[in-house]
Amino acid sequence: MNNYRTYTVEEATLRLEQYCSYRERCHKEVQDKLREMRMIPEAIDQIVAHLLEQNYLNEGRFAEVFARDKFRIKKWGKQRIVRELKMRDLSRFSIENALKQIENEEYLAVFHEIAEKRWDALKGEANPQRRKQKFMNYLQYRGWENQLIWEKLRELISS
Repeated sequence: MNNYRTYTVEEATLRLEQYCSYRERCHKEVQDKLREMRMIPEAIDQIVAHLLEQNYLNEGRFAEVFARDKFRIKKWGKQRIVRELKMRDLSRFSIENALKQIENEEYLAVFHEIAEKRWDALKGEANPQRRKQKFMNYLQYRGWENQLIWEKLRELISS
């Protein structure tokens, strides 16, 4: 006897409505969840269509919330946000609209704040080359643009 629970389309639809109500989801997350529930492709298509019609699932809304939260909470740069949204198979249109939610002044203010904090945290690094490398790696991993990083590094070194 197998240990897999089976779901009717109605049961799966209700579960996914709750799943999408808890927080914004992308299509990929919903499809993965339905596959995990062992739903057949036709049922997956039917349930996803229902979730779209009932506005439980909205790619643009997901992208905007994702971009805003990752920027404000995790302090990610735009490159990291774009990379993560692409991994979730979002359209270029949704990604570009999501990035418009981040105001340039706030973006630069956050960048300068975390760059200065990181530079200060690396004061204990005796080797100046290693300090620069660690600084660069830290900001690049978080998705900040190389041009911004280089400009800030020059500013911090000269001050």
